[in-house]
Amino acid sequence: MKKMLLAAAALAISAGFASAQTVLKIQTSTQSGGYSFDYLKDNWVPRLEAMSGGDLTIEFFPINSVVDRKETPEAVMAGVLSGDLTSVAYFSGRDPAFAIMGDMIAGYDSPEQIQTFCRLGGGRDALQELWEGTLPGALHVVGCGPVSKEALVSKVKINGVADLAGLKIRSPSGLAATVFKAAGAAPASIPFSDVFTSLEKGVIDAADASAYINNHNNGFHQIAAYPLYPGIHSMAIHQFTINKGQWDSLSEAQQLVLETWYYAAYDDLRRQLDLQDKAQVAADTAGGEIEVINWPQAERDAFRNLAMGAWEETAAKSDKARAALDAHLAFMKMIGLLQ
Repeated sequence: MKKMLLAAAALAISAGFASAQTVLKIQTSTQSGGYSFDYLKDNWVPRLEAMSGGDLTIEFFPINSVVDRKETPEAVMAGVLSGDLTSVAYFSGRDPAFAIMGDMIAGYDSPEQIQTFCRLGGGRDALQELWEGTLPGALHVVGCGPVSKEALVSKVKINGVADLAGLKIRSPSGLAATVFKAAGAAPASIPFSDVFTSLEKGVIDAADASAYINNHNNGFHQIAAYPLYPGIHSMAIHQFTINKGQWDSLSEAQQLVLETWYYAAYDDLRRQLDLQDKAQVAADTAGGEIEVINWPQAERDAFRNLAMGAWEETAAKSDKARAALDAHLAFMKMIGLLQ
């Protein structure tokens, strides 16, 4: 009888420990089965449990699986989700500031620069301030940053800014389209699912699509043999937010673990994707059928200077957008991207 009581007590204690674990339900901006989704789930969810001593774990949900991708902040505020790990640019319709915080088109040369901006250069604080002005007291921004820089798919050689003139290019509306228009291109808003057919039929000459490895896997290089890599334009910033009440309920140690975990996970994912891109670029270059074009720094600087007009045009639309751009500009000047 005594042994049975001890066994029952042990089960009760273990059940108590299990129920004490905080499960963070996080909707992402990636598809289930996608590389980023599976890599974080398989490699970094176990590490969060280990780093927190079993106190914290995450359950990831694919894009649009719980709520529409543009409605995650309200779902987090209501407690339907614990948080989101998603693209900031999805919320551009709320205020132009989210377009600037979400993707400084042609602004940065590498994902590392934006990751530093977010973590150490005031980016996270600027994003937190933006959300405070949008949904006061609802969200805590744990961190932000990109995982890759998009390459540019092209059927024609684009060796510099001048070659963008007259180019028919698939581009999302908003800031990206404004930048391409300023360069003399003709942007068209085409669904991602139609990019291959549009390139094949000559509806467009080039496409703002995805990272190099993703463009390869989608077969774009079969019909567009002059990709730009490293890319010249888009580098989407993702946010990791937690419901403010739930964040405040965590201990300081748990908060520190979660912040450290996020930046370590995203740094690792960024490096993994970069290795995949570089390996595919090397294979394509060696194959001889694809000419990978890498703009010289002078052309990248010229494109950045051209894009500044579009940034300023967007910043003029709201005080929040002005503040977001000023945060970027201060950091870009600090690291020498701007004079």
